[in-house]
Amino acid sequence: MTESPLLDALLQVLRELRRQYDTTAAEMGLTMSRARVLTTLARMEGATQAELAQELGIEAPTLKRQIDALDQDGFIERRGLDGDARKRALFLTDRGRSAEVTRFVERIRAEVLADISDEDQERTRQVLERIARNAARLRGRDGGVDP
Repeated sequence: MTESPLLDALLQVLRELRRQYDTTAAEMGLTMSRARVLTTLARMEGATQAELAQELGIEAPTLKRQIDALDQDGFIERRGLDGDARKRALFLTDRGRSAEVTRFVERIRAEVLADISDEDQERTRQVLERIARNAARLRGRDGGVDP
């Protein structure tokens, strides 16, 4: 097997971020999935369930269960969209906005990328997107859907 220091480093970063994220979410009584919905919605308030599901890369029925729980727990609210009574826009409530998980993600984004130039961040983003496309193609070879 060929060694890959880049992939090893990437996996280490993911493990560290996940460990911190899981701990923060659990302290709030959230699952990782629900915390991820909250933090994603914080970046795109007013999105529909379909738009949020697409951004998260999950199926709408899976997201609906998460949205129902977050709504019931007072983290988000659904509001009707003008012109289409069937569609609902999703918004954070005051509780969702003040949630430690949301503040944690904002802090992590700043701290993890501290002292990394905009140019380095852009180049890294490009490489990671290429790695993601390559990984998605592997799924197609294993019987999954090829993007």
